[in-house]
Amino acid sequence: MTLERTTFCFICTHLASGEKDGDEVRRNSDVAEIVKRTRFQQSPETILEHDKIIWLGDLNYRLASANSDTHQLLQKNDWESLLQKDQLLIEQRAGRVFAGWEEGRIYFPPTYKYLANSDIYAVDQAKSREKRRIPAWCDRILWRGKGMKQMSYVRGESRFSDHRPVYSLFSVLMNDGLFDRGGVKAAAVDSRKPSSSPSSSSPSRGKVQAEDRSYREADGFRTCNHPILLSLTKTSEERERSRLLLG
Repeated sequence: MTLERTTFCFICTHLASGEKDGDEVRRNSDVAEIVKRTRFQQSPETILEHDKIIWLGDLNYRLASANSDTHQLLQKNDWESLLQKDQLLIEQRAGRVFAGWEEGRIYFPPTYKYLANSDIYAVDQAKSREKRRIPAWCDRILWRGKGMKQMSYVRGESRFSDHRPVYSLFSVLMNDGLFDRGGVKAAAVDSRKPSSSPSSSSPSRGKVQAEDRSYREADGFRTCNHPILLSLTKTSEERERSRLLLG
C-alpha cells in the first residue's frame, strides 16, 4: 500500500502453536519463512523493502519454563515479572527473531487462554487437561521503519474467542513534504483454530480512499473469526497545515 509516496506493509499471521519449551523455534522459523518467501507483484517486492511495516496477529509465543512460580505471579497479577519469561522478548533480545523490529511496552494482562465467554483463564478451571493453558501474551503488534511513534498499545475485552484482542495507535512521519504526518490504528485478535503454515501465494494489496482529506481503510481481513481493523487518519495539526497550503 502506498500513501503520499510512503509504502506500508501490514502482515497478519497465526504462527505455530504449542507451549512446550522449544516450540518457539518453530515460530521463529515461521517468521523467517514469511519474510523470505513473501513477494509482491510490484515494487516494493519484499516485506522489508517497505518504508513502514506493522506485523500483527496471534504470534503464539508463550511463557518459557512455566512452573509453580509462574502460577504465583499470575495470582498476584505481576505482569512485569511474568514478561521476563515471555518467549518473544527472550528470542528477540537474543537476535533469533524480529531483529530490527520494535514493540511497545506491555502493561496489559496476558491475552490467552480464556474459558469460553468468560474472563477466567483456562489454566486450572478447564474440564480436560488438554484444554488447559498457561496464560500468555500470544497476540502482539510489532513495527519496523523510521518515523513511526507508537501512541498506545492496549488490549480489548471482547469475548468472541479464547483470546483478547490488542490495539495500537501510531503517529507516522510520511515521505511527502505536503502531507507529512498521519496516524495508523491497528487492531489484532486471534482464534480458537490451530495455526497454519505460511502460504507461498502472492499477497494482496489494500486500497485507500481519500475522504475529507482523511485516509481510511477498513478491509475484510480476518484472523480466524475476528476482523482486523486498520485506519489511516491525518492528525489535526496536519489537516490545518493542508488547509493553509491548499487555501
